[in-house]
Amino acid sequence: MTRSDRLFRLLQLLHDGQSHRAEDLAVALGVSQRSIYRDMETLAAAGQPVTGTRGTGYRLTDHVALPPLLLSAAEVEALNLGIAIVAESADPGLSAAANALADKIDAALPQSATAPSDGWKSATLPAASAARGFSHLPVLRAAIGARQKLRVVLADSPAARVLRPLRLENWGRSWILTGWCETTGGFAELRTDMIAEAEPLPVLFADEPGKALADFARA
Repeated sequence: MTRSDRLFRLLQLLHDGQSHRAEDLAVALGVSQRSIYRDMETLAAAGQPVTGTRGTGYRLTDHVALPPLLLSAAEVEALNLGIAIVAESADPGLSAAANALADKIDAALPQSATAPSDGWKSATLPAASAARGFSHLPVLRAAIGARQKLRVVLADSPAARVLRPLRLENWGRSWILTGWCETTGGFAELRTDMIAEAEPLPVLFADEPGKALADFARA
């Protein structure tokens, strides 16, 4: 039995609403009690409402269970977008629930589903505006698909720049536009929530040596 199968089996056993001792669960699954302890920590980190009481055992508290889901990259992006917007709600209850849900999703996602983070890449910063970032996504996607240059103005700088948009990625609750900036003569990674203006220009572009996405990856 693989560990993922064992975790699923543990949830099946706990769904009866009763308390189960670690030793009984270990016997039922043919593993050590130490393995059960580790599995319970994993389930709790993934957002499962597991509680443990010495002498009584483990049980699941009241919760809404969702069946296992397979999400595409676009669906994960949409889910993260919705969470980011609700997290900015003026309702403290909704905001707290959105942040708690974000933690559960991050714990459940495989490590390979998120890009290597440098802090700001994987977190929603206090100054970030998910709604503003979302408003630019249709234009950015269309420009990437059409290989169309963009005139971009950032919120913290009034100077416009001309960008060849190459890729749009979702990193946690942030959306990152990667492109070749003709104004600075180098690659740029821009958080979409920091973009004040994004205007498509009537100019198309083709890959050139040193300016393509493959070159960015090598760099």
